[in-house]
Amino acid sequence: MKPSVTIIIPAWNEEALLPVTLSALYKPHVRRLWDELLVIDDGSGDRTYFQAQRFADRVIRHGRNLGKGASLDNGWREAKGEILVFLDADLGETAERVGELIRPVRDDGYDMSIARLPSPRRKGGFGLVRGLAARGIYLLSGYRTHAPLSGQRALRREVLEKIGGLSRGFGVEVGLTIDAARSGFAICEIAVGFRHRETGRDWSGFLHRGKQFVSVGRTLVHKWRHPVC
Repeated sequence: MKPSVTIIIPAWNEEALLPVTLSALYKPHVRRLWDELLVIDDGSGDRTYFQAQRFADRVIRHGRNLGKGASLDNGWREAKGEILVFLDADLGETAERVGELIRPVRDDGYDMSIARLPSPRRKGGFGLVRGLAARGIYLLSGYRTHAPLSGQRALRREVLEKIGGLSRGFGVEVGLTIDAARSGFAICEIAVGFRHRETGRDWSGFLHRGKQFVSVGRTLVHKWRHPVC
C-alpha cells in the first residue's frame, strides 16, 4: 500500500495565483497522487481564504501574519499524511509537476526530496542570500546543497517528528535541511520545472532579499547554538 500524501500550502495575500496553483493539483493525473490538501492562510488581507476554501480539504486561518515557518509548522502538525509535501502558493500551472517531487520519497527510499528550480527568467539578487544559506548548511551539517532556499519539498513525517518542528520566518528551509542532515536522513535534490513569482532588482526585491538574509542568518546562529541531537 502506498503511503498517504498531504500537500501543505502556506499563503499570504495570494488570491490571484492560489486558485491557479490549486486547480493544477486537481488535474486527473495529479489528483491521484495525493490524499489531503491543506492551505494555511497566514493572515491575508485579500480573498485568499475564500479562494482556498473552494479547493482545500481544510483551510487553517491565522488571525495575523505569522510568517512562512509558522504556517508550515502549524500545517504539518494538522496533516494526516505519512508523506508531507510543501509547495508555494504561487506555482500556478507548474504545480502539476508535484509528482516528480513526491517520487523519490514514495518510491526510491529517500527521506526528503528538494526541488531544484530552473534558472530565473530575469536578473534578481546577487546570490548573497543563497551563498550564505548554502555555506551555512555545509558548515553546520556537512551537506552540500544546490537549492538551499527551495521551499518545494516532500518528506517523510518521521523527519519532522524526529527534529521536533520547523524554524520560523524565511529561514525555515535552511533550518530543516540542517536538522535533517544532522539527523542522518537521506536527502536528494532533483530538477523540477516549477516556476514561481520572481523578484527583480528593484526596491521591493532588495527589501525582500534583505529580510531573507537576516532571517537565514538568525537561523544559522540558532542552529549553531542549539544543534539537533
